[in-house]
Amino acid sequence: MSVSQHTIAGTVLTMPVVIRKADQHSAMFSVDAKAAQRLIDYSGLEIFEYLPGRAILLQLLVRYIDGDLGKYHEYGTAFMVNKPGTHTSGVRAMASAATLIHHLPVDQEFTLEAGRTIWGYPKIMADFNVREGRKFAFDVSADGQLITGIEFGRGLPHPAPGPQTLTTYSHLDGVTRETSSEMTTTGARTRLGGARIRLGDHPYAKELATLGLPKRALMTQSATNVEMSFGDARAL
Repeated sequence: MSVSQHTIAGTVLTMPVVIRKADQHSAMFSVDAKAAQRLIDYSGLEIFEYLPGRAILLQLLVRYIDGDLGKYHEYGTAFMVNKPGTHTSGVRAMASAATLIHHLPVDQEFTLEAGRTIWGYPKIMADFNVREGRKFAFDVSADGQLITGIEFGRGLPHPAPGPQTLTTYSHLDGVTRETSSEMTTTGARTRLGGARIRLGDHPYAKELATLGLPKRALMTQSATNVEMSFGDARAL
């Protein structure tokens, strides 16, 4: 069986792409499902409703420290969605839902090209300002305009889940793609609420405002180390 390879900026990447060390902070927000669906209609996917009329918006910062794509920062805006052909809903079905990556700014050219070419991730170049202290916070800007700033409270430690198989979707150049990845985390922390978000003037921020942000997060999570591997994307 042949091994899939991709050449990005003169570097050959052999699949799966492996991330050996990263850390992650995420905030989960409850938003109107119809408003969220309007934002993602382009993808052909269906918003997952964890409660009637309510959807889950994710705001994530991942700092990639050691991996096949190099060292970089990544900010994600994502929605929980149903996998094609399914129409699940409710809190108990959240574990079976997938994630649509709606926006994905990064701060390095190599991962931008790889992400767009291999997986169809909607990556753009951005600038990041990360602050660590009593609270963890970051700002992300693109084209000289602030997208968002988020400050995280410290969550309570708990056992991390075992290895997870995740399904994510992306849409670029008129094509929706599905990617499976494996993820293992350590140093997990979670708390209810726990995030303060402010919006800037960038068009991405104006989209978030249509969902009712800034508002209180439902939940925040962090992990001191994340290991991942990504296979090839499959066009739907």
